[in-house]
Amino acid sequence: MAETKVDTETPKMKPRPIVRLGIFLISHSLIVSVVCCTAGVLALFLLPVLAKNTYISENALMPGSASSMLSNYDISEANRLAKDLSRLSPGSKDSGIESRRLLAMYMSDLGAEVSYHKFLPQPSQFHPLHFFSSPDSGIIAENISCSSYGINTIGIIRAPRGDGKEAIVLVTPYNFGKNDPSETLSLTTAYSVFSLLTRVTWLAKDIIWLVADSTYGEYASVASWLRDYHTPTFSGLASLNDDICENIYVLKENSDPQRKLSYDFRRAGTMAVALVVKVTDKNELWDDTLHIFAEASNGQMPNLDLINIVNYLAVHRQGFHVKVQKFCSLMDKRWLEILGNTFELLGKLARSLNPDWKFGIPGADYIEGTATLASSLYYQALGIPTGSHGAFRDFQVDAITLEISPKVSSNNARRNEFILQGGRLIEGVIRSVNNLLEKFHQSFFLYLLTSPSKFVSVGVYMVAFALLVAPLPLVAASLYADANGLDLGIKTDQSSPSEPTVSDEMDISFKTWKWLKAAKEVFLVHAWGLVVWLLPLYICQIPDCSPTTSLVTWVLLSMLSLLMLYLILGYQISPASRCQKGEWAMLKSVTISAVFIGLLLMSVVNFATAEIGAMLMVPTCLMAQPLKLDIRTGNLRSSLRAICNLFLVFIAFPPVAFFASKVIFEGADSINVGDLWNWVESLWAWNSATYIYIGMVHLPCWVLCLHILLHSC
Repeated sequence: MAETKVDTETPKMKPRPIVRLGIFLISHSLIVSVVCCTAGVLALFLLPVLAKNTYISENALMPGSASSMLSNYDISEANRLAKDLSRLSPGSKDSGIESRRLLAMYMSDLGAEVSYHKFLPQPSQFHPLHFFSSPDSGIIAENISCSSYGINTIGIIRAPRGDGKEAIVLVTPYNFGKNDPSETLSLTTAYSVFSLLTRVTWLAKDIIWLVADSTYGEYASVASWLRDYHTPTFSGLASLNDDICENIYVLKENSDPQRKLSYDFRRAGTMAVALVVKVTDKNELWDDTLHIFAEASNGQMPNLDLINIVNYLAVHRQGFHVKVQKFCSLMDKRWLEILGNTFELLGKLARSLNPDWKFGIPGADYIEGTATLASSLYYQALGIPTGSHGAFRDFQVDAITLEISPKVSSNNARRNEFILQGGRLIEGVIRSVNNLLEKFHQSFFLYLLTSPSKFVSVGVYMVAFALLVAPLPLVAASLYADANGLDLGIKTDQSSPSEPTVSDEMDISFKTWKWLKAAKEVFLVHAWGLVVWLLPLYICQIPDCSPTTSLVTWVLLSMLSLLMLYLILGYQISPASRCQKGEWAMLKSVTISAVFIGLLLMSVVNFATAEIGAMLMVPTCLMAQPLKLDIRTGNLRSSLRAICNLFLVFIAFPPVAFFASKVIFEGADSINVGDLWNWVESLWAWNSATYIYIGMVHLPCWVLCLHILLHSC
């Protein structure tokens, strides 16, 4: 009987499903890229449709649950303060001192603890190592004249039901030497509330009223006071030399020793909320308008509940017309109107099929929501505070600026009504925050506004960013495999498999290290980006240099440094160099990987910057291919791809993108070459992380994409 031969060879294991899925996506990266990028852009335009109505998450806030206690007595006291301030002659040498003394006297008469705080405003300078921190370094220079100092006036009310561990801050910017009617009206509105809060029995948190000296800017005075509040320094008026600082000496000598006036720095509890109150004389025609400004440094936003209670009390209790920033120039765009009408028709069609499908909004609402969303996205990406409230976010304090505009002039007979209306709004917000037993945490910190009462949460708008960047690792892996000749196909026929030889393994090992050359090229270009990033540190030291001259100098030095890099290492990174097969594909693979990593890191710091950067750089990187290849082919598809590449690399160039945005949002008449330098200067002066992204990620990757387009292969 013949023996049966048993095959004892162990069959090869099939790849895991997740590996097979990854290989499938990589091998079809072109289709995945088109689908994901299209879906990402569409998701971005759908955000105004997907916006939800705001709601108050923290039940303890209870806005509007109690009747206002602000009375005509508080209004009359506030008017008396305004009348006494108006008697002082503005512009005189002693007007500022007398204004501070008068305000301190009124605060002290209410029983508040009054103190002064001197500060020295810091000039805007480029500090490469001070990013992600407050723009004010806090270093007081020596041999500074006393006329250079600003002086804040602070009043503190100790809460009768509190333990002194928490405080609410009320800020009113005021130029003591100018006596502006609008600033006086904001001061009297805040004083009416302060007067009331000294008598109430329900107060559980200390009240700090900071009258910020806006002589040297609103932000500088608030930021300096906050820095001294949170650091163990004692820089009251007592630290100044009375013999040298004559104005400080007069301020101290003319004070009443019986009053609660201190020359040392006074503190209250941990800050829960800060409200910056401003009155602007814009002469609104229809209603008293409340503008809410919330953006802080590097896209930080206050807790949404704070905006919600302000909006609720302003609309439903005091009858304000609430506004947030929006790009009004987008309201007249024809393409946006067509898009809004399209979504409106789709919404009607969806509701006709199923009444439960709540999709689509009116076309007019979509246009306004898009203009507001674009503004919210832009100002968050800019990373520059939209008001002095931004100084509080640097210390993790929720703060907003309330800019109130009466429908008539501040000198009108409606003054008392306006003070009562604005004062009750501030009182209602303070009373709601007073109910909290802990800091704001229930609602959102990451969101985009489409109106004062509608928002898009991070869980919604991050989908657009995720769809845009999803193809990057797939395309990078696909290019890497093509450049190394790797087979990504999944073999199902495993009969008589051939064993790899030693020479094959050495060849594969050699090929897999080809990426090091491309990585070195990418690293060198990013090192050049670091040089470009640091150049303004030296350019801004050139005396009497206009913005246009500074910009031209920056561009010329950047091009010169790039040319030097090409000359020194031209045999490696010059587009005219002779390349091996697949060299540009490997360079593109590493470039895409660098863009992917940079965008992910930036999304942690400032999501709005990463979103806008992804819209510009992802299509540019994915489409990049040597123009010579398309020219050689000569068909319609290759010609269209070459045109798209040229357009994308043109629009993704940072100066072009800046001026294109100015044309879209402000019109062609607003273009000025020096505006680009002023814009960049504001980014580094405010330590915006967006400047880091442009210099260290966007610009080097753009140069690498241009290098790929000009490749000789």
